[in-house]
Amino acid sequence: MSAYEPRFGRIPLRLDSPRHSDDRFPAKSWVGEVVPFRATIFKDGHDTLGADVLLTSPSGTTTAHRMAAGAPGTDTWEALAPVDAPGEWTVALRAWTDDWATWLAAAVVKIPAGIDVQLTLASGAVLLHRALGELPGNGPIASASAILSDTSIAPTARLAAALDPALTDELAAHPLASTITTGAPHRLRVERARAAVGSWYEFFPRSEGAKQRKNGSWASGTFSTAARRLPAIAHMGFDVVYLPPIHPIGSSFRKGPNNSLEAGPDDPGSPWAIGSDAGGHDAIHPDLGTLEDFESFLAAARGQNLEVAIDLALQCSPDHPWVTEHPEWFTHRIDGSIAYAENPPKKYQDIYPLDFDTDEPGLREEILRIVNLWIDRGITIFRVDNPHTKPLRFWEWLLHEVAKVRPDIVFLAEAFTRPAPLRALAQVGFQQSYTYFTWRNTKVELETYLLELSHETSDFLRPNLFVNTPDILTEYLQFGGVPAYKIRAAIAATASPSWGVYSGYELIENVARPGSEENIDNEKYQYHPRDWTAAERSGISIAPYLKTLNRIRSEHPALRQLKNLEVHWSDDDAILVYSKYLHGRFIRSGQTDAIIVVANVDPHSVRETTVHLDLEKLGLAPDARFAATDLITKQRFDWGRDNYVRLDAFTEPVHILKVESGKGR
Repeated sequence: MSAYEPRFGRIPLRLDSPRHSDDRFPAKSWVGEVVPFRATIFKDGHDTLGADVLLTSPSGTTTAHRMAAGAPGTDTWEALAPVDAPGEWTVALRAWTDDWATWLAAAVVKIPAGIDVQLTLASGAVLLHRALGELPGNGPIASASAILSDTSIAPTARLAAALDPALTDELAAHPLASTITTGAPHRLRVERARAAVGSWYEFFPRSEGAKQRKNGSWASGTFSTAARRLPAIAHMGFDVVYLPPIHPIGSSFRKGPNNSLEAGPDDPGSPWAIGSDAGGHDAIHPDLGTLEDFESFLAAARGQNLEVAIDLALQCSPDHPWVTEHPEWFTHRIDGSIAYAENPPKKYQDIYPLDFDTDEPGLREEILRIVNLWIDRGITIFRVDNPHTKPLRFWEWLLHEVAKVRPDIVFLAEAFTRPAPLRALAQVGFQQSYTYFTWRNTKVELETYLLELSHETSDFLRPNLFVNTPDILTEYLQFGGVPAYKIRAAIAATASPSWGVYSGYELIENVARPGSEENIDNEKYQYHPRDWTAAERSGISIAPYLKTLNRIRSEHPALRQLKNLEVHWSDDDAILVYSKYLHGRFIRSGQTDAIIVVANVDPHSVRETTVHLDLEKLGLAPDARFAATDLITKQRFDWGRDNYVRLDAFTEPVHILKVESGKGR
């Protein structure tokens, strides 16, 4: 019988983050992220320990990053380390007994107390002699070794030599290690920066340039007219343009204005009702132009440094070619008819959902073909519609197949669903996810949710904080006016590396269809051309504010991190306070970046309160005073731990403060 092999090494160690609890999938990171590594490490007895995180890059290069012990008694260890290349990394822990630090901790107690003085000093001399063998020619070690070995010198002087800062620094950098233990490797998937960092702008190409004829009918906008909007989007600082489905739209059961069941001959229908005699998911709506027109649109976007995302909506209109070519891909009711989509009491007669339980292999291959087709046409980002209504194993397979050949492709999950499937979609490979952010509006709701996104789920789920969508116009926006729109944009842009707006947000389009959470005269069902020039001239547009937010994001690397968000306190139940901090050693310029966001989340009030900051979370001493500049208004403040704040929702409801300098009293 073979002997039992213990699972723990001489020093028990466990990587706590970043990792999945069951290690079924790799944790996720992105190029440019400064990753917080956390571990639990302990050892029997009272020895002093040391630990490293060992990172092995896709090229096979291993670097060691020293960990620091956390709060006493918790056995937690932490380190920050950047990842700078895409691909599969491995993470391992290495821990050891620090023999010199262990000896020194005992010596500073024993020698002043007169306990085993000569024996203790002799033990220290032996350790330094060992250090000379491992680090020959080292001045501080040689000097201290000579003094510690000289019994004619007073014990206190010999101990003083052991406490020399130069010696301490040398033996901290090159510790005298024993019982060295290395843990098992864990996977870390590092993806390109756009997988986590981006400012998204959603708009309907058919609305840009749409015109109503004299007889009341409409002429659709095209890719050519839509391309005229791209410079303005880029000017606002956005870097991803997201297009709802651009495919042919069915005519059967086509929905009319405001989701009505009766559509007129000129009503364009919902872009999500995909498929007609002009083609399906691999085709372009003839009203928008040709494939060459689409490629010209992509080229125009690239010319503005914009990346284009398209919608991957796996559903069909009754007129989709699949309905006749592959009826087995749909659910049939008892009367033989194909079941349309429902979310009782809502009915979507213009959409047939797919049935993955009849011919999953066939559907898999066809959908992979479609995705690869659009990748070949120049698409690198897909926003996936309702992924939680398809089997999880399908997404795991598809994302894996795509990543094998094109690891740069980004998939955003529109997963407005329960927490378990939302998280599972991120775990199987979706690079980004919509969240519940739009429905978190109070101070307490936002504090709780932002901490969840930045700390609890951040090893695998990357939030994209869209402030609105064609489907979502919350009561907060409906009744909060311009202040609500500014507040939500400022929080989304600073709390997450990725955020987004749906076209019209800058114009404060806040009138809802009665009884719904959608805009009235919804663009999903009709053309909605906007007079951007007139809006800017009249001053109703907050496009300059969005531009300012995106500029702040681009200038402050701390805002392009996720896990560094920390919540602070205020005495007012409507004043939200959080910060993001990034040490200068992780920034190319070497300048530390610290941002404090103070937001009045009540869009109907003026609030005065005291803000209380944990200054150590900003890299400052607990009693520091510091200069802070509001990056919105350019006001300067002298702040410390406790600070008076007045925020008028009707002028500027949010401070975005850059910590300029700080010192202790």
